[in-house]
Amino acid sequence: MSHCHATLLSDRGVVRVAGADAAKLLQGVITTDIDKAHGRAAIHAGLLTPQGKILFDFFVVAADGGFLLEVARDKAAELVKRLGFYRLRAEVEIAEEPAFKVAAAWGGEPNLPAGAISFADPRLPELGLRILLPEGAGVAQLGCMEAEGADYHVKRIKLGVPEGGRDYAFGDAYPHDALFDQLNGVDFHKGCFVGQEVVSRMQHKSTTRKRIVPVEGDAPLPPSGTEVVAGDLPLGPLGSVSGASGLALLRLDRAEEALARGTPLTAGAVKITLRRPAFAGFDVPVAISA
Repeated sequence: MSHCHATLLSDRGVVRVAGADAAKLLQGVITTDIDKAHGRAAIHAGLLTPQGKILFDFFVVAADGGFLLEVARDKAAELVKRLGFYRLRAEVEIAEEPAFKVAAAWGGEPNLPAGAISFADPRLPELGLRILLPEGAGVAQLGCMEAEGADYHVKRIKLGVPEGGRDYAFGDAYPHDALFDQLNGVDFHKGCFVGQEVVSRMQHKSTTRKRIVPVEGDAPLPPSGTEVVAGDLPLGPLGSVSGASGLALLRLDRAEEALARGTPLTAGAVKITLRRPAFAGFDVPVAISA
């Protein structure tokens, strides 16, 4: 038995984009350079509104002359439809790919069954591998210790890595809010994509007001969606929660002012502190713990 851990991510699905113009279509609309998705290297990308807000986030890996997009399962049909809006006369086939199941593995190398496709999580190496399992294959065949989906999310939360639909609402958050600029989710050198002008303007501002940050409670945190406040001042909602650990989409300027005044941050009745994410490349309140 390998030292790796693996779990099925039943809330993830797969969309296939294939055909002679597949790369050209994706390159023109998604936030990351499709040319970086080759071999077993995947990219983390989003498809935005023209106003620059995230409609979908996904991983893209090359496969069988086309591309597989790993996306939230309940957004897969909508992603197919949205990409179809941009297809026009392009020679592209876009469809859900129900044959694949999605797994995550970390802490070691799994044994891949025939037909499986694996790639390193392009957001952060510590998140390990994503594995697309073909029909008939299961997590048990990976030779890893089987984990629960919750175990994967505990790891993700500890690392400070957000997930769409859990830590921010689709259609309501900008890439910088969701740390796309920190987690290889946007390429500012690739050329045009939908919403690019707005995202580029945010990149060239000196600070981003809202960010998803890890938080730690002095007791178990209340449910996702609970507002984090400084006194009576709202800072933003909790997202993913696991015990006393969680992620929250906060107004960092308000948090910094509150901490400078000595005003505690709370969620429900729980006092919280802010933690640095594993990759903290953005400005965070000076008073947060390491």
